[in-house]
Amino acid sequence: MSKNQLNCISKVSLFCLLTGSFPLATIPAVASNTEALTIESNTLTFDASSQPVDSEILAQLVENNSPEPSETVQVNSVTQFLERNALESASMQQVTSVSQLSDVRPGDWAYEALRSLVERYGCIAGYPDGTFRGNRALTRYEFAAGLNACLQQIERLIVASTPDSLNGDDLTALQRLLDEFEAELTTLGARVDNLEERATFLENNQFSTTTKLNGEVIFSIIGATGGDKDDSDGVEGGDANVILTNRVRLNLTTSFTGKDTLITGLQAHNFGGDVFGSGSLQNTLFPSSSFLSEGSTKLSFEPQFPRFNPQDLSEISANSVELYKLLYIFPAPVLNKVTLFAGTAAEVSDAFPAIIPFSSEGQGAISRFATLNPVVRVSGGTSGRGLASPVGFIWNISEQVDFRALYASVNASIPNQNDNNVLGAGFFGGSSVAAAQLTISPSDNIDVGINYAHSYHDLNIMGTGLSRFSAQPLFIPGSDPFNTPVNINSVGATVAWRVSPKVTLTGYGSYFFVDAAAGPDASSDFSSWMAGVYFADLFKEGNTAGLLFGQPLHRVSADGAAVLTEPNVDRATPYHLEAFYKFKVNDNISITPGAFVLFNPESDANNDTTLVGVLRTTFSF
Repeated sequence: MSKNQLNCISKVSLFCLLTGSFPLATIPAVASNTEALTIESNTLTFDASSQPVDSEILAQLVENNSPEPSETVQVNSVTQFLERNALESASMQQVTSVSQLSDVRPGDWAYEALRSLVERYGCIAGYPDGTFRGNRALTRYEFAAGLNACLQQIERLIVASTPDSLNGDDLTALQRLLDEFEAELTTLGARVDNLEERATFLENNQFSTTTKLNGEVIFSIIGATGGDKDDSDGVEGGDANVILTNRVRLNLTTSFTGKDTLITGLQAHNFGGDVFGSGSLQNTLFPSSSFLSEGSTKLSFEPQFPRFNPQDLSEISANSVELYKLLYIFPAPVLNKVTLFAGTAAEVSDAFPAIIPFSSEGQGAISRFATLNPVVRVSGGTSGRGLASPVGFIWNISEQVDFRALYASVNASIPNQNDNNVLGAGFFGGSSVAAAQLTISPSDNIDVGINYAHSYHDLNIMGTGLSRFSAQPLFIPGSDPFNTPVNINSVGATVAWRVSPKVTLTGYGSYFFVDAAAGPDASSDFSSWMAGVYFADLFKEGNTAGLLFGQPLHRVSADGAAVLTEPNVDRATPYHLEAFYKFKVNDNISITPGAFVLFNPESDANNDTTLVGVLRTTFSF
């Protein structure tokens, strides 16, 4: 930021004066009416029908709309990348006549101002579709681009002294403005000096010219009661001791061209759960329903496979540092509405919009069940450890329609299969998933996501991390789950309806078709659904809450060699009830108490109703 910005206020005032939207009679500052001063599609305007604007308000507005060197944009997923680059994907084009802007009408209140800027000064741009979008919110980048274009054009006219240059009346009015705001401009000079010093300090002490660092630290206290108190299967569970857990994530976001993003994520945690679930909350409550560390008591911020790598079944120590995300996102070289991505450590949820408002692992719901549609989770697609190696694309068909698809393998780095590589080997061999999501926004307050996924597994699993069925969806008496490959076709839909600015109704439904890929003819179907309500700014700005109810993953049918119910199981429909409240301490710290109750957990009426309580503290930076 240079000292030339001392002249910014006078130029902005001249800018408004020339458009006819800043009558000189209203210049004296006698009130603080922020509604009188507005920014509408790159034009700073003053509404003559409102009270005059205090010079302090004017100065603050210009300062707030100047890019700050210290501003950090956090990008941790493909969705956030697209949001950050929305301006580039909708670049504006210069127009020579206001009639070229299809959504600007002669009766619009700013029509004459726009006509003057377009036809006299040639410094207003429109979007590629021929619209001006004068009623939508303006970003700081758009404000800077539009203002800079007009100021440069005005300066060229002054230098050229052509017949189209500023006339004497304009210059006289400008001088009166300068005299009127002399004191304020002096004050702004000091502010600019301070900002210049800040910018210099940040430039000299920044982490990197291409990379931003952000992170999240979660501490949680967890307690539970209930579980499997029936020892008819020879194994009896019990109440769990209160435990203290942590999860730490550091994300490096790098851009090489300004339009691409490389995300590198490091993680450490102390959750328990080996191949058989030992050391986990699930195993303590339900010892016979924790194989592969699956289960209905999983938390939103708990990795799906905490203490082992499902690729080769190797052990992982507590709080060991691991690479949980490595993903590169970049715009397609030819198609301007298409974004591509590829990586070796990612989550399906990095590419697909969650839609559910309380989907954040650190700020939203506390259970794994509540945060995402299960179709997104199939095949370890949201393992919490970045097991997926995906390639895919995002096609922004329109502002209301978005289509995304990917192919991912969880064993891409393994060259050959052996006894420990139970998921297969190679990028195209063994366990994999092909998934797609169509997101539709029919109105400003409704979002709908429709999902489909096809996956293949070298063993009898679904890999959602949501219930015991995820570890053995086909129950075939006498079969070996490690030698029963399966095909899974799953469909789902998710909706969020913002009935008011602070209340959102949300929910999902999903259905899974599981078939044996080899061996005897066998199949089973599963369903799951959830409905909830989300409250924003509840009791205090920044605080949020959620209340939800639904049915966890449940086997609804079985055909062929597969049976519906295992021995010693009293089959019953499971239900999940949850509530949480996130208290925002400040911009970087939040505390979330919450609890959920499981009725007929793991689809077995022999299991006691189970209560899991959590106190989660999240630090973000």
